[in-house]
Amino acid sequence: MLVEIPALIDMHAHLRDFEQSDKETFETGTLAALVGGFGTVCNMPNSIPVCDNVEILKQALNKKTNCNVLQVGAVTKELKTLELVDFKSLKEVGAIAFSNDGFSIPDEVFEDALKTGELILSHLEDEVRELKFQLEVFKKLQDGGFFPRLHFCHISLAKSVELIRNAKKEGYNVTCETCPHYFTFTKDDVGGNGVYKMNPPLGTIDDKKAIIEGVLDDTIDVISTDHAPHLNGEKLSEYKLSPNGITGFETAFSLTFMQFGLDVTVQKMAIKPAEILGIENNKKIQVDTEFAWVFEAKNSKSKCKVSPYDNMEMVGKVIKYAI
Repeated sequence: MLVEIPALIDMHAHLRDFEQSDKETFETGTLAALVGGFGTVCNMPNSIPVCDNVEILKQALNKKTNCNVLQVGAVTKELKTLELVDFKSLKEVGAIAFSNDGFSIPDEVFEDALKTGELILSHLEDEVRELKFQLEVFKKLQDGGFFPRLHFCHISLAKSVELIRNAKKEGYNVTCETCPHYFTFTKDDVGGNGVYKMNPPLGTIDDKKAIIEGVLDDTIDVISTDHAPHLNGEKLSEYKLSPNGITGFETAFSLTFMQFGLDVTVQKMAIKPAEILGIENNKKIQVDTEFAWVFEAKNSKSKCKVSPYDNMEMVGKVIKYAI
């Protein structure tokens, strides 16, 4: 059955480019995103060089793309220092939000970052510990009359879902996301190479069940891709030597639709991301909810042709793109 729905919005992706254009460019990454039904993609700042200043931000915003790209700025200089970026100047040029993706926001400056009132996309390295700490800081600020904006990236653990659920029940306005791989696979799927290697890593079956429950009860607000391409040889190398990250643009709609149905998919991948980002989403796509197909990574529009979803049978496909 053919259905028109809002174009998808990805709050969390890595388009590489700059000094990593051999892994992906804005043009190739957004072509994969377009084919996957995305009209808008948020690109994380952990490029080389880091998007922590106006010059790099302007360069990113001027890249050739196949869909709309919103650039996320770094929270701290070089992502791993204690020096906050110039939030105001980056925001004025066009930064949609701020994140230290690839690194944690240092505890020492996390409160100051939240006090800016800008949307902070928090990448959790030590997921539960950092989540507990950051929730406490957020609660203190909200109770103290501030208006912090905090969104937790790629939640993967049952304990994290529980902590966020409780915070929401207490009236704290945090949001969070997960990714299709966390409700599709578990650590038991991981092999000897890096095909299933990502950060945070895949969890247990109980973590997977908790993620699904969290999506269904709206503890988890958004489903993003965390599209993170690497060279084919890197991903096929020994697990401990392979870099973190898998691709996800072309499979995210189908995986989410198969697990949750169309209404939840639209809510988590189009409506809620637009609401959190404060943007309008006027583009439409057309999907076939009965279309059966097999994803072949060799045919991906991304430069990375390695995927844990390779040869997976899927139902539901984007037919008309957000052009």
